[in-house]
Amino acid sequence: MFAVAAALALSISALDIPPAAPREFRGVWVATVDHIDWPPKDVFDTEKQKEKLIEILDRAQQLHFNAVLLQVRPMGDALYDSPYEPWSEFLTGAQGKRPDPDWDPLAFAVWEAHQRGLELHAWFNPYRVWHPAAKGQPASTFLGNTHPDWVKHYGKFMWLDPGQPGVKEWSQKVILDVVRRYDIDGVHLDDYFYPYPVKGVPFPDDASWNAYLSSGGKLQRADWRRHNVDTFVETLYHRIKNVKPWVKFGISPFGIYRPGTPASIKAGVDQYDGLYADPVKWLKNGWVDYLAPQLYWPIHQTAQSYSLLANWWSSQNTLKRHVWIGNFASQLNGPWPAKELLDQIALTRRVSCEDGNIMYSMAPFMRNAKGIDQALTSGPYASLALVPTCPWLNTNPPTPPKLSVTRSGQGPLLHMKKESATTHEWALYVKKSGQWQFSRLISADQPSLLLSPSVIGVGVSKVAISALNRYGNESRRVSVAF
Repeated sequence: MFAVAAALALSISALDIPPAAPREFRGVWVATVDHIDWPPKDVFDTEKQKEKLIEILDRAQQLHFNAVLLQVRPMGDALYDSPYEPWSEFLTGAQGKRPDPDWDPLAFAVWEAHQRGLELHAWFNPYRVWHPAAKGQPASTFLGNTHPDWVKHYGKFMWLDPGQPGVKEWSQKVILDVVRRYDIDGVHLDDYFYPYPVKGVPFPDDASWNAYLSSGGKLQRADWRRHNVDTFVETLYHRIKNVKPWVKFGISPFGIYRPGTPASIKAGVDQYDGLYADPVKWLKNGWVDYLAPQLYWPIHQTAQSYSLLANWWSSQNTLKRHVWIGNFASQLNGPWPAKELLDQIALTRRVSCEDGNIMYSMAPFMRNAKGIDQALTSGPYASLALVPTCPWLNTNPPTPPKLSVTRSGQGPLLHMKKESATTHEWALYVKKSGQWQFSRLISADQPSLLLSPSVIGVGVSKVAISALNRYGNESRRVSVAF
């Protein structure tokens, strides 16, 4: 078939075109603190670390995820080449020590993720600066050494004090440096703002609180703490958009807003008055592109009902931003069967205003815990999906590609020419047994595609190509018979 096809003229059809690919966010967190997912513990060889990261990205692609959220600043350090903060102990074995041989894991991860059609979101902890999993000594450039007035010991951790004016500027400078220098698709923060309360121990921010009062501040202390976090979130959102407006900004708060909200949710941390985080306000004010509340409980656990909480978070989404539920996939290592996770995905799909899930973390998928990999790819993730667009950012699609075909010794060679400067990726669709399906994303830097079974699959009678821009907006699809 393909030997004959190589001699045939290209046929471009305006009639037989595929439907648009499904849209659903399928994210997975890759945690670096304490080597939870990567880098592997006690492995500091650059090539072995690269191999393990490639294995993670390959598995994410195989399981039809479309986004990886990589933790790049677990505790005031960096798993990338930062001009501001020391290299992470979790990467090199000693904080401040450069990799040897030298490499930049974030640049490597972004490139490799994009080659697999995966978004790469850089995950930052804006306030945590020391974790008890760290075994070595802090580097000379550690914030506890350079700005000791910013850093507070609390419980087993060390934290930046959000009430110190310099803290907001520092953490935002660190994050915006990554936005400017790396081709990331998103900036992600998790649920650590003010730290989770230690029973009977107040957070030691008397100095910054008294300075606020001395300057004429009128807010109550809890309101002042929330204001510190609110202004961090709001200004960071707008600063990211000023640098690269297509870079998504998302936060994964604790899954319960306040005990008693909704009424039957009786147990759980009060993040509003304990972490001093108000994610509902951020969502309603449009200070995030997505919110990923961590609903880390089984569906039938009444005190923290997954179904009730999923619907409640959706009801708060008045601006129709994205709500992508965070799921506790790591429980597959313990009591949960694979079916629990599949049921949670199915439930999320039934909830209005929710169009995706983010799994914590990658480890159970690397182990295929309880057969979850096959359960996903034969079930809810059997086919591929594109990441949802963000229409509040941009709705303009790129111009469709201009296609041409030439012959080669291996078969027909389809050429894709950018007709729009905003084109970032090609979406490939294939037709098999009379049915169209979305096949994969291809970098727009790739100008041609070999139309052979080894590349596009066996039994393909037609292909279609569309252009996508950095916002994920898709052009008209152009089909080609060969």
